[in-house]
Amino acid sequence: MIIYNYLIYFFLLAGVVLSIVTHKLTVKAALLGGVVGLLVFKGGGYTGLVMLASFFILGSGATGLGLKKKQALGAADVNKGRRTAGQVMANGGVAAMLGAVAWYKPELTGVMQLMMAGSLAAATADTLSSELGTLLGRRFHNIITLKKDQPGLDGVVSVEGTLIGAIGAAIIAGIYSIGHGWNNGFFWVILAGITGNLADSLLGATLERKQLIGNNMVNFLNTLTGAMLCLLLF
Repeated sequence: MIIYNYLIYFFLLAGVVLSIVTHKLTVKAALLGGVVGLLVFKGGGYTGLVMLASFFILGSGATGLGLKKKQALGAADVNKGRRTAGQVMANGGVAAMLGAVAWYKPELTGVMQLMMAGSLAAATADTLSSELGTLLGRRFHNIITLKKDQPGLDGVVSVEGTLIGAIGAAIIAGIYSIGHGWNNGFFWVILAGITGNLADSLLGATLERKQLIGNNMVNFLNTLTGAMLCLLLF
């Protein structure tokens, strides 16, 4: 088992280097991502690491799709898909903290791992919903007023984007269930992802549009919402 752990450490280090070389992450973001990955692995085991990797792969892929169209709409990432340290913390910070708690307090591992799944489901749902919903959505509405609005703006949603987000949450829920058994946790994680995604849109339409908080804080609260819902359902 120890040798497998060393292999994980090697792959985490390789992931940091690869993220920098392929320009998926900035240098600071890649180093922080390595720390996040380590804490998620220590508290969430192999399942936690696979969930985190799945979020990163799905999110990176979705961000890179249709970049020109997103730029024309003003919805493209300012770094052209290259994630910053702030974005890494916003999307993976909650999972890392939960992993740290589970590592330090093994008796809390079960609930921490479920909350970790909820936070990553919310992060995945939000990223896929935002990135792919902008490309595939047909009708876009402000989540507060329900009036038609411009795609790419904070708090603007589409049916297609919301469904894509739910599929993303289901992928994370499936990985969690493969690792920890098929039970009500599968549905809880999906619900956490959908709820976190909706919370993200509500915060975007209100506080973010008023420039009271930034996008990274919105994403952090999104993942925290997913984690807390799992805690309530546990």
